[in-house]
Amino acid sequence: MNFSQGNFLSNIPTITKNLLIINVLMWVAAIVIPRATGFDVTYWLGLHFWRGADFNAAQMVTYMFLHDTSGPMHIFFNMFSLWMFGRILERVLGPKRFLFYYLVCGIGAAVVQEVMWELTWRGELVALLAQSNPGTSAAQLEAMLAGGQLNDLARQFSDELITVGASGAVFGILLAFGMIFPNMPMYIIPFPFPIKAKWMVLGYGLIELFFGVSGFQASVAHFAHLGGMLFGFFTIWYWKRNGAIGGYGNGYY
Repeated sequence: MNFSQGNFLSNIPTITKNLLIINVLMWVAAIVIPRATGFDVTYWLGLHFWRGADFNAAQMVTYMFLHDTSGPMHIFFNMFSLWMFGRILERVLGPKRFLFYYLVCGIGAAVVQEVMWELTWRGELVALLAQSNPGTSAAQLEAMLAGGQLNDLARQFSDELITVGASGAVFGILLAFGMIFPNMPMYIIPFPFPIKAKWMVLGYGLIELFFGVSGFQASVAHFAHLGGMLFGFFTIWYWKRNGAIGGYGNGYY
């Protein structure tokens, strides 16, 4: 196979190719623009907690086209997964349905992340304040928060809750791949044997659930990843139930 630039790009379906290009361009812009102009692309286009002053609804879409600018690994793994699985799904679903699915999973991940922030922000803020105010109990801090005495700190804390990345949409793509091609053999490092796609997807989901519940890698939005899979599951289930898409036998395409 010839991997010259022209042939490589021409073999990628339109939507997948454009998503790859947009994500890479946005990642570069998020690095270059703040240095050139002082405008923080990540802060303004990343997803904020809805209670924060800098939240706006458009961020539930824009956040999924941004990635961590401290290194290339975040965007590399997301774009590699998008390229590997997205190009196959786009040919199966068609470009319009594939783009719709991608956005549904990304927005669904944002919704779940907002729900998780809503459930946890008070406890996290109280824990931080308790560390810096050892003479004040958690119960006292919670009472002060409920009474409005810490409103300024609460708003500041809310604005610092922000997430970026295509991971929610990408996990939705993995879920769709496992549902449409359940028995396709996948080779995953470091396992020396093939694993069926349905078990790979289940394994990823369980790992994300464990990480989210345990608090491991707290800087990663594990529940947002699960949110992308959840919204993806119901979307694919609905399409399959209504005959819009079907299974592919043993999973070979």
